[in-house]
Amino acid sequence: MDIPQGMTDKDSQKFDDTLLDQALVYPDWFKLGLGDLNDDISDARAAGKFGIIVYFGQARCAYCEKFFIGLTDSTIEHYLREHFDVIPVDIWGIEEFIDTDGNSYTERELALRYKTNFTPSLVFYDRNGKPVYRLRGYYPPYQFRAVLHYVAEGYYRTEKFRDYLQRAEPGLFFTSGELIERDFFISPPYDLERKNQVSDKALAVIFEQASCHACELLHTGPLSQDEILREIANMDVVQLNLFADTEVITPGGKLTTAKQWGKDLELFYTPSIILFSPAGNEIMRVDSVVQFYRLWGVLDYVNKRVYDDGIDYQSWRLQQRETIE
Repeated sequence: MDIPQGMTDKDSQKFDDTLLDQALVYPDWFKLGLGDLNDDISDARAAGKFGIIVYFGQARCAYCEKFFIGLTDSTIEHYLREHFDVIPVDIWGIEEFIDTDGNSYTERELALRYKTNFTPSLVFYDRNGKPVYRLRGYYPPYQFRAVLHYVAEGYYRTEKFRDYLQRAEPGLFFTSGELIERDFFISPPYDLERKNQVSDKALAVIFEQASCHACELLHTGPLSQDEILREIANMDVVQLNLFADTEVITPGGKLTTAKQWGKDLELFYTPSIILFSPAGNEIMRVDSVVQFYRLWGVLDYVNKRVYDDGIDYQSWRLQQRETIE
């Protein structure tokens, strides 16, 4: 499939996330792996680069297509190619790779090892073969550009990406203003403790911020669809401002603020949805761009309590895929 050229950040956050009709083709400057990531890192090091990025994707993934479109931005492509080699991995693939721990994994096993619940996902390795950062899911180009600088320039050694992004792009964060109200949100006070309070429902905590275009798209898009609303009706749902000092008791029983809790969770993208079991254990999170089918799949997985059977989300998706095909 040919990749359209150019895309604004707002364009990057609204699209149909059904499976593509045609398989994607990797950018021609992606590097086919040598089978041993240590060898790939040696090549990158010899070329004077920071290291490598292992790209985990799927052939017909709409989010991956958006990521590839973002790579057509000349500033992103130039900086990325200057500092990294990109090694593609198909999360359903059976080709074998030796990771930097010396062990051999199929592509699928490597994807599971790095918990790549969503595609595209990226694992950044430094020139010594150490995985130093993971980006799970698709993010708008401006945030991906910031991640590249954050890793390549070594800021990850001294600060979290959320703090780096707030410092580098202060205009992106709004601490005051109204959030979008919905009748399914639980009202304060926010006592979300689950260890001693019995509940038969999963808990969804949605972190948002004011003046947030992506938050608006979540509400007018996926959260306006009947299928999603039926799943939401089976959950306790809380909305928090990621940058507010609203008091909250976490599912683990800790008294904190929404701002501090978000920081502890290392959230930087809004909206981010954290999903907890009835017992208060985090099951998974959606902290990247999300559209209807991805969100519906996650909520369905959580409400069916598939995780109780020891089946991770990616394995469950594979089961669904095989059933459909």
